[in-house]
Amino acid sequence: MAKVTIVKSLEAAINKKFKGESVDIFELIYSLEENPKKGKFLGEVGGIAVKELKYKKFRFYFVTDGYGVNFLDIKDLHNLLIKLVRMSDKKSQQKTIDEIKHILRVTGGGGFE
Repeated sequence: MAKVTIVKSLEAAINKKFKGESVDIFELIYSLEENPKKGKFLGEVGGIAVKELKYKKFRFYFVTDGYGVNFLDIKDLHNLLIKLVRMSDKKSQQKTIDEIKHILRVTGGGGFE
């Protein structure tokens, strides 16, 4: 089973924007623990994969070990860390993806707070 962490600023933004509906979003996010291969692959920077989950018109972006997600069997993914880092709507989707990739290039996986 993979471990899912959510950046505090993203958690606060989800709670503020979605209020009661945030429970459904957190269920979707934490479903990655059981099925870490879920989500659309957007690219890879330095071995760190960037993926997205969709909920209605919003996208939730997460980073994880690209090699582990793509090639390991699901039962072998117990040490995998999945970190949710950003959210966007359809309008700002590409800008958010570019920002995530820039942070990964400059600071690596630890650049998200």
